[in-house]
Amino acid sequence: MQAQREYVGVDLHRRRSVIVRKDAAGETLESVQIVNDPLALAEVVGRAGEAPEVVLEACYGWYWAADVLAECGARVHLAHPLGNNWGNRRVKNDERDAADLIDLLRLGRLAEAYIAPPAQRELRELVRHRAKLVAIRSGLKAQVHAILAKQGIAVEVTDLFGRAGRAQLNTAPLDDVYRLRVDSFLVLLDGFSTEITRFAALVEDHLADDAGYRAIQTIPGVGPVLAAIFVAEIGDVSRFGGAPQLASWAGLTPRHRESDTHVSRGHITKQGSRLVRWAAVEAVGRQRGATPVAVLNHRVADRRGKSIGRVAGARKLLALVYYGLRDGEIRCLAKAG
Repeated sequence: MQAQREYVGVDLHRRRSVIVRKDAAGETLESVQIVNDPLALAEVVGRAGEAPEVVLEACYGWYWAADVLAECGARVHLAHPLGNNWGNRRVKNDERDAADLIDLLRLGRLAEAYIAPPAQRELRELVRHRAKLVAIRSGLKAQVHAILAKQGIAVEVTDLFGRAGRAQLNTAPLDDVYRLRVDSFLVLLDGFSTEITRFAALVEDHLADDAGYRAIQTIPGVGPVLAAIFVAEIGDVSRFGGAPQLASWAGLTPRHRESDTHVSRGHITKQGSRLVRWAAVEAVGRQRGATPVAVLNHRVADRRGKSIGRVAGARKLLALVYYGLRDGEIRCLAKAG
């Protein structure tokens, strides 16, 4: 007689985790707390038999647990933190959380997040690290501008950190403490610029043979940096039913609330990859000439304002990204060329 498939819920935390096992009927078989360790997790899941259904939440540091579970032969499900309504329970503890995850999975009501394969996660780490370095560097540059403003020194060049700008910074009449700060910031900026260049080269090497990466760079406004963000964050584009689903995943579609005869649609959800939303809107701002994205952006902006126009343009651009990643080419742009 074939053994019944078991369900395992893992309430994962930074140091310890609670694991609950249930049978197909929902009866609890085991509840145990472990110190986070791959061997301990594998041992508990091993007691669930062959190919158990295992669910854990997409919380802090879930990568290692998902990899261990997959190596154990489990069918891993990643619960989306925002997609599952826990309700207002009188009692909330780790055991209840793990059990509720199992019940949502058993009843087919679990909102699942995408489990990116290890290679894609590595690419994401490279792309996200470069983006973080750029954000920190921008903050350092803002600090230098603030120091000049405190000293009443006007910036006489377009790029304060180019060759002419560096010359102005080196000769600016700053008080001693402000000179120390500016010199310190310049040293840090040089270091960050070196690391940004290094990680950009690593990303380029990673994507050298990616047809989708090359294809989406034919979209006006999308260069190597933005293209790498789209490829790394979106991953396997076939998991989306179409371009509208990709835009919804990126958080660029309006909220929709419907009850009886009342329907309300609000601002965009912003639930999804913040980096993808930024890259799409940034690419819209880089449009030059009467491109399809720019035309839509200006048409909507004339009626409803610049921000809504940019969002409309971003959705249009993501549609082009979808077809570029899916087909390795964007036929509508090829015909226009």
